Amino acid sequence: MATSDGTRGQLRRAMVASTIGTSLEWYDFFLYGTVAALVFPSLFFPSASHYASVLAAFATFAVGFVARPVGAAIFGHYGDRIGRRNTLIATLLLMGFASIAIGLLPTAAMIGAWAGVLLVTLRVIQGIGVGGEWGGSVLLAMEWSRSGKRGFVGSWPQLGVPIGLLLSSGVVALTMRLTGDAFDTWGWRIPFLLSFLVVLIGLVIRLRVEESPEFRRMVARGEVRQAPVRDVLRRHPREIALTAMMRLAEQTPFYLFTAFVLSYGTEQLGMSRNLLVAGTLVAAAIALFTVPFFGWLSDQVGRKPLYVTGAALTFLIAIPYMWLLGTRAPAIVFLTIALSLIAHDMMYGPQAALISEAFEPSLRYSGSSLGYQFASVFAGGPAPLIAAWLLHTFDSGYAISAYIMVSAVLTIVATLLLREHPVADRERLGPPVRVEAGAALAR
Repeated sequence: MATSDGTRGQLRRAMVASTIGTSLEWYDFFLYGTVAALVFPSLFFPSASHYASVLAAFATFAVGFVARPVGAAIFGHYGDRIGRRNTLIATLLLMGFASIAIGLLPTAAMIGAWAGVLLVTLRVIQGIGVGGEWGGSVLLAMEWSRSGKRGFVGSWPQLGVPIGLLLSSGVVALTMRLTGDAFDTWGWRIPFLLSFLVVLIGLVIRLRVEESPEFRRMVARGEVRQAPVRDVLRRHPREIALTAMMRLAEQTPFYLFTAFVLSYGTEQLGMSRNLLVAGTLVAAAIALFTVPFFGWLSDQVGRKPLYVTGAALTFLIAIPYMWLLGTRAPAIVFLTIALSLIAHDMMYGPQAALISEAFEPSLRYSGSSLGYQFASVFAGGPAPLIAAWLLHTFDSGYAISAYIMVSAVLTIVATLLLREHPVADRERLGPPVRVEAGAALAR
């Protein structure tokens, strides 16, 4: 049996490993969004119309999000069948392969339209990898915790998003500084090729993590399901739909504030690319503190009240955000971008616990992954594309504000309707789970 000290040690190891692993995968995923906003339109989708090129580049950005539910279904199945740890190793390798390949990809000037086709294909592979990543990394950490601290514990893998954003933005900023004008021709490849080191580090870390006690217990009791994706779609369609909708106010503004703002700031406002990227770097750095803080706070005041407050704050800042960017004053624009993610963090901190606790343990990987990733199809992925269309159609940034406000209202409604699964309540209040010898079958 695992001692309480051993359990605490494994909890710390799982939290660190999940956080580092997700950070490395999100580095790859966000890197694409940053470079797509800066150079991909001209390199892979040359057109007589700059607007058409930007739309094409952001469309490939959206394709990765469409693929994420596919990854959620594939890896959700195996995560509930063979375990969280082994599944996470596979997602890491898949993401790394796709990112390295993008760094080696010939441009449209070399192979014509095939460059765009290959880029889309690799973006789909990236999406599949990330689609299976989130559920496993969150559960690997949370399922070691039974002490009423799941909001805080679950927020640590969520740090993979700001850390990944910080790493990708930092590497891009450094590469732009070192390569200068050459960044638009060959310098952009360097951050993608560095994914080799990302994969190597992540693989070493994940091989050292033990399987969660929750999954081991399910194996020992013979509770592992044969078709978890099918079962969760039959038993919990309402929870999947609501967890997807509740991410609208969190995910839509995030990709507007971190990816679309780079294009909007340079093309519409005439701001420096370095200034805009620096703003996103500071926003990500702030999130390193606010995400776990709000995760901890959700253990004190409850998940739903905090989540609804974050959505309401997102509604309130939508118009001031665009107005402040429109001042074109460098200091104001920088601060606006740097502080733009605080409302997002208020939702993202408790989100892992809120979503995973809506599903029973034997369907948790599949259910939470599907709910989380379905939002990518209509929230995060299309957000920059929709924003570009709104700006082109209405010639006003306030049309984008209205888009954010509608997302916030839908999130509030969905969050209030979501019910936690009774098993989650019992787990949160119950004693620590001891790992029996028979659970070694899951290792």
